[in-house]
Amino acid sequence: MMGGRHHGPSLTTGGLTATGRTAREVYGGTTAVEGSMTQGAGQGPVVRTATLRDFRVPPYAQVPVQSGPPGQPGPTAGPMSGHPGNAVPDDELPEGYTPTERDLPVINRGDTVQVRVAPVADPSGDGLGPLYVVGDVHGYLDELLVALAGQGLIDTDGHWTAGSARLWFLGDFTDRGPDGIGVIDLVMRLSAEAAAAGGYCKALMGNHELLLIGARRFGDTHVNSGAGTATFQAAWLLNGGQRTDMERLQDVHLQWMSRLDAVVEEEGHLLVHSDTTAYLDYGSTIEDVNDTIHQILTRNDADECWDLFRKLTKRFAFRDEGGPQAVQELLSKYGGQRIVHGHSPIPYLLGEVGTEDVPDGEPDTGPVVEGPHVYADGLAIAMDGGVTMAGKLLVVRLPLEN
Repeated sequence: MMGGRHHGPSLTTGGLTATGRTAREVYGGTTAVEGSMTQGAGQGPVVRTATLRDFRVPPYAQVPVQSGPPGQPGPTAGPMSGHPGNAVPDDELPEGYTPTERDLPVINRGDTVQVRVAPVADPSGDGLGPLYVVGDVHGYLDELLVALAGQGLIDTDGHWTAGSARLWFLGDFTDRGPDGIGVIDLVMRLSAEAAAAGGYCKALMGNHELLLIGARRFGDTHVNSGAGTATFQAAWLLNGGQRTDMERLQDVHLQWMSRLDAVVEEEGHLLVHSDTTAYLDYGSTIEDVNDTIHQILTRNDADECWDLFRKLTKRFAFRDEGGPQAVQELLSKYGGQRIVHGHSPIPYLLGEVGTEDVPDGEPDTGPVVEGPHVYADGLAIAMDGGVTMAGKLLVVRLPLEN
């Protein structure tokens, strides 16, 4: 599937992985839905709509849920025993959880060193603290809590402790992992707590947010996929949709996801979810892109939402020979000196996804993700560490130290 291997520098980060974790499910891979993305006409500028800043966090998302049997208090012996948001008991998957089909080999890795990094003051003097970004989470709430705590952004109860620091999530909160709604609730609550402390916690829209929105809104309604008929419901299930996430999904979650921006620029870093140039179809400025996508979701047209979903599911635009030029095309339109993205797992970008011929009982000697992958002549930073394929959930501080 991948051509030759592409070896670029993988930088080390202070983000943590859950210690002693066994190999997780394999990343769902490119499906028929994801593999037939076509270009389409862009939309014109529209009136600016409400953004994430206008959203209020619901009370239930502000109270940690303790583990334990119904009617009994949860355990308090160790850190992380109670999850923020809609959490699941320790060592127990929610009912109906099914791993994604293992169509790629799993990468096994050992424990990693846990290093706590305290935020420092912003040298610019504008009152804002350091800038952090988070790669794809895909429902792995445990790993997210450990990684955020490892950077000093939250305490052991999952509350914001980073003062005026700035935190951006690059999208894809749900699907494949066991607690996508718990992840969304955590991010929503941290947004309120960070704002109260003088910082902020914000999020971008990923293709899996579009997929979950579409599955709830349109279900089995047929859409024109470009390769015959398809449905959001089928695509969501095919790409790791979890029944328990759908059961716990509420209107407040849908409203929050629908208001997320798709592109932002922070201190010379152009932040997007997908490694694609398809954003150019939606506007020549960051504001135009975000407004156009918000309007598409507001119009609630199944075919139009499907076209948006499949375009933002494209990947690998920055990986090969024409990659630097593709990055420059986006930077010249939207600003910034580097693109920071999620979406495509770093082992995919490196052409190293383990081996399919590992004997039973022997460890896979595939790549170990230690940090973000810098490539495309240094113009692109990949942040999806492949947590769904036993990789690493990345939380890093920008700018990277070269």
